[in-house]
Amino acid sequence: MNTWIAIGATALGCYAVKLAGLLVPAAALERPLVKRLAALLPVALLAALTAQQTFADGTALVLDARAAGVAAAAVALVLRAPFLLVVGVAVVVTAGVRALGG
Repeated sequence: MNTWIAIGATALGCYAVKLAGLLVPAAALERPLVKRLAALLPVALLAALTAQQTFADGTALVLDARAAGVAAAAVALVLRAPFLLVVGVAVVVTAGVRALGG
C-alpha cells in the first residue's frame, strides 16, 4: 500500500509543479533576466550532470576512461566536429582507454 501512496503523492506533486508553471504571469516571463536564465539553465544542469557522472564515484573523485572520453569530445568540439562525430570520438577513446587499462 505504501507504494501506491508514493505513486499518488508523486503524481500530485508533478501536477502541482505543472500548475504552478502555468499560473506564472506572462509579464514575469518576459523580463530579460528570466529569459536569459531560462536559456542558460538547461546548459548548466547538463554540464553539472555530465561532470558528476564523469568524475564522481559515490563521494570520491575519480579520473578514469570516462574523463579521457570527455576530454576527447571537448577537443572534437573545439575542432568544430559534427555532434555524432563528437559522440563517436568520445565512445572510441573511452573504449580504447578501458581496453588498454584492463
